[in-house]
Amino acid sequence: MPRLQKSSWMSRRTEIRLPEELKRDAQVLAKQQGISLSRFILSAIIDKVRELKPSLDDPNFPGITYRQGASGLPVPVLRRTRIRVQTIVISSREWNESMAEIAAQYGLSEELIKEALRFYRAHQAEVDLLIQSDTRLEFNKD
Repeated sequence: MPRLQKSSWMSRRTEIRLPEELKRDAQVLAKQQGISLSRFILSAIIDKVRELKPSLDDPNFPGITYRQGASGLPVPVLRRTRIRVQTIVISSREWNESMAEIAAQYGLSEELIKEALRFYRAHQAEVDLLIQSDTRLEFNKD
């Protein structure tokens, strides 16, 4: 479930009137998850909006999807993993690792590594920006 951040609009009380049966079902589900009914409803709305929004995924790269990064921005990752495309790019470009070495290191197929590098070539400006952003964060930690 997505982590919710409190913002100014959440501080205003808005009453949502649900049919009684739906409200009871929602209360049971919220209790099972250990959250308030309000948070449960908000999470459900967020999930539905994400579902209905056009996906950022590029259909030419079925092995790549997006997830929300620490900054809140969408980050391309290898599907069904948390491995970022930029990690594969850095391993290849900066550390001169072969596709076989990268695949072995992360327990992935070479085909998925190839797809990540093809994705990078097609979305180079986006991925380079993410790499630069991470580099700046690393230097600012010291």
